[in-house]
Amino acid sequence: MHIINYIELMPKEIERKFLINKIPKNVTGNKIKQGYLQSEKHRTVRIRTVEKPNNDKKAYLTIKGASNKSGASRYEFETNIPYKEATYLLKLCNKPLIEKTRYIYNKNDVIWEIDDFDGLNKGLLIAEIEIKNEQQSFKLPSFIVKEVTGDPKYYNSALQKHPYQKWKK
Repeated sequence: MHIINYIELMPKEIERKFLINKIPKNVTGNKIKQGYLQSEKHRTVRIRTVEKPNNDKKAYLTIKGASNKSGASRYEFETNIPYKEATYLLKLCNKPLIEKTRYIYNKNDVIWEIDDFDGLNKGLLIAEIEIKNEQQSFKLPSFIVKEVTGDPKYYNSALQKHPYQKWKK
């Protein structure tokens, strides 16, 4: 009998995260609401709804494991769920919900996800890039201010517990 470590078979998310000073021009945004059914050091269970400008609506259940030492990599499981059920599940999530507009910026065949936060996180602008491995090189766009990969206060699950507008400036 073979014992399989199933966690090793899960997809791994490898991303880097940056503070930015502006939203680039000519990008379209999707409205996102997300909440956490469980949020702790070793795992998060998230519900997310996405509304596109064309009124297309999608929803997801995501489970993420703990980040590695650099904060750039962790195991992630994500699946589509019915939108209506997701709206009910958001009512069970810890408050406040994370609300943001996500813009997709493609530069030199590199896809950047740019989040413009609303609600208690209004004023926070973060860009993320998913990469194939932690050593992958890429050119930073001019709107990048500072890398915050691995800084737990910028994790969405942390922003739910300690919103940006309550930080001491």
